[in-house]
Parts: sequence; structure tokens; C-alpha cells
Amino acid sequence: MATNLQLDDNLIEEAVQLGAHRTKREAVTVALESYIGYLKRLQILELFGTIDYDPDYDYKKQRKRS
Repeated sequence: MATNLQLDDNLIEEAVQLGAHRTKREAVTVALESYIGYLKRLQILELFGTIDYDPDYDYKKQRKRS
């Protein structure tokens, strides 16, 4: 998908240099992947305290089943 974006050249160049990326496209792709991962982690944090758990669950016993 072709996309034209007006991006800050200084930010792009800094990202390329700091990330040791070969291209601007690679730097933007890595930045987007990182941003998406961050947002997904935030969604997981929102679940904290909302999921019931079984206090008698023995995860070590479950590992031995496989």
C-alpha cells in the first residue's frame, strides 16, 4: 500500500541512525511495530484485576502433564 506522509526529517534520520536501519522505510516499520506492541501491552494491563483465578491451580503439575 503506497502512502505519502509528511514526516519530520530530523526524527526519521535519528531513528535510522540510532536503530542502525538501512532505510527510512525499515525505521518506520520498526517504529510502528514497537508502537503496536506498546498499545497491546496497555490493553493487557487494563485486564489486571478483572480476571478471576483459581488459588488452588498448580501450574507445575500442569507442566508435567505434557
